[in-house]
Amino acid sequence: MKTINVVAAVIRDGDKIFATARGYGDFKGMWEFPGGKIEEGETPKEALKREIQEELKVDIEVGEFIDMIEYDYPKFHLSMQCFWSSLKSGNIVLVEAEAGRWLTADTIDEVSWLPADLDLTRKIKEIIKNC
Repeated sequence: MKTINVVAAVIRDGDKIFATARGYGDFKGMWEFPGGKIEEGETPKEALKREIQEELKVDIEVGEFIDMIEYDYPKFHLSMQCFWSSLKSGNIVLVEAEAGRWLTADTIDEVSWLPADLDLTRKIKEIIKNC
């Protein structure tokens, strides 16, 4: 099975995190943390900064590593490195996503998450609740 290596930003502002709904593909309308594929020669943090600039038109500060998510979708294996991030400059513009939303520990379960993101949302919910 083919492995796809990606990075995801958990963009945090206090007790809120930013998530997007996919605007295309098999999982259109499902929610995820923004990010994307790591290109050859990039570090995960460099890839994440580039992807967020492309997808949301903002600059972010990439912080601590949160978790590595390994998930088998029917057609590929996803290997996703997840990092805390914060907005550095710019206003969010949804380039590829059909929706974006700031979520709290109380609202994080209100959206339909992609399967690979579910375990991460549980972990993040606990961290945000305990801040």
